[in-house]
Amino acid sequence: MKKTFALFLCVGLFFSCGQKSPEMTLEEIAEYKKNSGSLLLEKTLYKPWKGGGFADGTEGGEWFSSISADPKTFNQYIAERDAESAGIINQTLDSLVDYDNAEKKWFPKAAFFEVETNKKKNTLTVHYTLRENLYWTWYGSDKKVPVTSDDVVFWYNEIAGDPAFQSSGYSGQFVSMPDGTSARIECVKINNRQFDFVFPRIIADPLLATNMSFCPSFIYKKAKEEKGAEGVKDLFKASCNVREIPSMGRWYIAEYIPGQRIVYKKNPYYWEKDSQGKTTTYIDTKTVQIVGNPRTEYLLFKQGKMESYSPVPEEVDAVINGQKDSYKVFRSEGSIGTAMWTFNQNPKNRGKNFYSWFTKKEFRQAMSCLLNRERIIAQTYRGLAEPKYNFFPSVNPYYNEEITLKYRFDKEMSLRLLSKIGINQDSNGTMRDAFGNEISFDLAIPSSSATSNDMAQIVADECSSVGITVNVRQVDFQKLIELLTSTYDWQSVFIGLGANIFPTQGSNVWPSSGNLHLWYPEQKTPATEWEARIDHLYNEGSFTNDFNQAKKIWDEYQSIILEQCPIIYLVSMKTFFALQGKWDISNFFYDNMNGAMTERIFLSQIQ
Repeated sequence: MKKTFALFLCVGLFFSCGQKSPEMTLEEIAEYKKNSGSLLLEKTLYKPWKGGGFADGTEGGEWFSSISADPKTFNQYIAERDAESAGIINQTLDSLVDYDNAEKKWFPKAAFFEVETNKKKNTLTVHYTLRENLYWTWYGSDKKVPVTSDDVVFWYNEIAGDPAFQSSGYSGQFVSMPDGTSARIECVKINNRQFDFVFPRIIADPLLATNMSFCPSFIYKKAKEEKGAEGVKDLFKASCNVREIPSMGRWYIAEYIPGQRIVYKKNPYYWEKDSQGKTTTYIDTKTVQIVGNPRTEYLLFKQGKMESYSPVPEEVDAVINGQKDSYKVFRSEGSIGTAMWTFNQNPKNRGKNFYSWFTKKEFRQAMSCLLNRERIIAQTYRGLAEPKYNFFPSVNPYYNEEITLKYRFDKEMSLRLLSKIGINQDSNGTMRDAFGNEISFDLAIPSSSATSNDMAQIVADECSSVGITVNVRQVDFQKLIELLTSTYDWQSVFIGLGANIFPTQGSNVWPSSGNLHLWYPEQKTPATEWEARIDHLYNEGSFTNDFNQAKKIWDEYQSIILEQCPIIYLVSMKTFFALQGKWDISNFFYDNMNGAMTERIFLSQIQ
């Protein structure tokens, strides 16, 4: 459970047929939603995680899956900028703790914890103790190096905490003090297994703030001492011998053949054991095929060459109706991570027409009024989605169903809002600003995402109906990340971020100083009064433990963002997961909070 967010391209959010559907009337949309989806849902299984324990499994078997591209690195520090690479290297690591969304509590993973508060001094300390018998080990080697507090302390202080590394976790190491200054959360070694995080003041979510994965200090420290940040960056490049990568997680990376596959082998030294003393990673081998074309994944699944498959919207019907004894299909409720539409307000673009429009809240509100979510749901998601009108997801403890977006699809309202800022239609129906400039701007979408193209074309069509031109631009996803985080040379974009399961998640997004404060990142001081207020509320909410007091803070926080529309959420879709029938589902769960829980899955004894 991370406090910061990363930009992501989610298959479920962003893949579809890529064909523009004909416009539907509101009556047709309502009828379509009423009649579609329900029959499909009846043919699926619903097995969400509800807490509790796991069954003892049977060891053995091989799990086949796929990824869309080669890893760019096996270096954890570099991988924090690339979600796919991070997903690979994280198989060899473990976090300190994790959060059980069903039981609503934190539980230990690599370390046990105790939170100590001193109300008189207004200070807080999280005491961590690493599990016994945690080791860094290597595939095919008998070498074992104990995991120690040095690994955690070094990673926190010397990697994430060193400004030279520009880590996304750096800003999260500081808290604002009552006098307006900032103070650092210190990480201090106590002994080889114990270390403390010392907070200069009491905060609401100390475990969220301190939870982390980390790498072996005996490798990274040496690299930093010899060559600084560049030495660390040189470690574990994509061309390295993967058997030199140590693991303290569930898996070793045993083989990597570029363009073909990554092979993982079970780590027998992983700490989690079942009641029989067996490692709870029951599968022996995971083979991940590198498949450039997402269409190939479905073919491989149908051929029995992949263990699972998440169908894209236009495949849902075929996947659900195609299940027999060979596989089962599970469903979840609406996704928590939702794609959004946002507009570039970075003053680097001052002087460009779009900047003068985007910095006015009425323009952003008008764009929200031109976003026809019902049409997107019917035409893109076959009715298997819901509009996203709230800011926090329903699982957030401060979710308030009464705080919703009021700028919903309404063309007349959009025209009124635009007119307030001098934007009106000319005699030909073309929308122009007070200086006569035609209202025309770009909407960037990931080039590999057919669903985002479908949604973007609907947005362009609705905007065109009132005289606004939206130019849909398909951009390579890595290039898109560069535009958003480095060059800032973009206009508007569809993108995804993580979900705010805790209100303080997204510390690098919602405060104005965040490096992923998408519309204008890394502000020295808040550019607007409303952003200053958001900074204040985020800070106050972070340090307020009383639920009723915190609720007032987070209610106002949500209300401001939904009023100002710096980001506009699209829809929350239902997702599906097909699983080959050879797997026992005792330890398998699927829901919108945890995704597909396959860590402890094992082969069925009935084949």
